[in-house]
Amino acid sequence: MKIILIDDHPLVLKGLVSVLSLESDIEIIGEAGNVEDALSVIKERHPDIALLDIRLGNENGLEIIEKNISEGIQCKFIILTSMMNKAYFERAKKLGAMGYVSKEALPEELLYAMKLVIRGRKYYDPAILDHFINTSNQIEWSELLTNREQEVLFELGKGKCNKDIAHNLFISIDTVKKHVSQILSKLELADRTKVALYAQSIVYSERESDMK
Repeated sequence: MKIILIDDHPLVLKGLVSVLSLESDIEIIGEAGNVEDALSVIKERHPDIALLDIRLGNENGLEIIEKNISEGIQCKFIILTSMMNKAYFERAKKLGAMGYVSKEALPEELLYAMKLVIRGRKYYDPAILDHFINTSNQIEWSELLTNREQEVLFELGKGKCNKDIAHNLFISIDTVKKHVSQILSKLELADRTKVALYAQSIVYSERESDMK
């Protein structure tokens, strides 16, 4: 089983290496700490499985799965994260991640997940599933979007076109388009109209809260 490790924390990488290197049927063939390096390692070394953290500095690790799908690259992904966010969990599943494991899991649990995934089966950490069942943990839009994406979101809510948004936020039109694409993806909305309505609903809800 050839695997790569994708995490921006050196101590986490060292811990994974120390655990996984004890397994005779596991070969660690690469490491990466950001999206660009991860994509490069996957293309060059063709791993069977990639253990992937969602937060890679200011980047979203799920972009790696998206780009691999778009390029037709065959690699199974297991999310290994400390994030107990249902929206990210659902998005990871939708993108095709075959495993989702908490960083608090025992080494035996991670190894079990890897053995299932390599056989084409899925594994979702019971502790994470229990957390979602036992709490009303709903992810806020503010947790999903960067500060700049939030600014673009509210400009869309005002009915602004890309040119006006670029002018108001002092960024290029291409940058605006990139942010709009990210907003559509993260909020799982079909088009700009739905984004605008979503933004307006946020403003309305906040006004209602202020009046109470």
